[in-house]
Amino acid sequence: QVQLVESGGGLVQAGDSLRLSCAASGRTFSSDAMGWFRQVLGKEREFVAAIDWSGTNRYYADFVKGRFTISRDNAKNTVYLQMNSLKPEDTAVYYCVVDTSGFGGKRVLYEYWGQGTQVTVSS
Repeated sequence: QVQLVESGGGLVQAGDSLRLSCAASGRTFSSDAMGWFRQVLGKEREFVAAIDWSGTNRYYADFVKGRFTISRDNAKNTVYLQMNSLKPEDTAVYYCVVDTSGFGGKRVLYEYWGQGTQVTVSS
């Protein structure tokens, strides 16, 4: 059974940093793309970032470019999201996702989703 467990969320002030982690289990993720989505209550989930199976290609939503960095450690089956210069509008539940095609990107089907971790940024 595939499990994605996010951690690292919390309450911070605007301008602060957080690093989210997602520990994956239940399959070999070294051939999968992994990524992050976020959702604000009452709104649709939106793509944040993704990284392909090799770590070579990374994709970001325009609203996080230059502030967020996605990375992965295949030996640990873990993907990270380093979030710097956080803004109140970054407040959301952040979800870890997996794309078994391995390529990732903004418009792919992500088959597996974690339960999410709350990030709250106060002004």
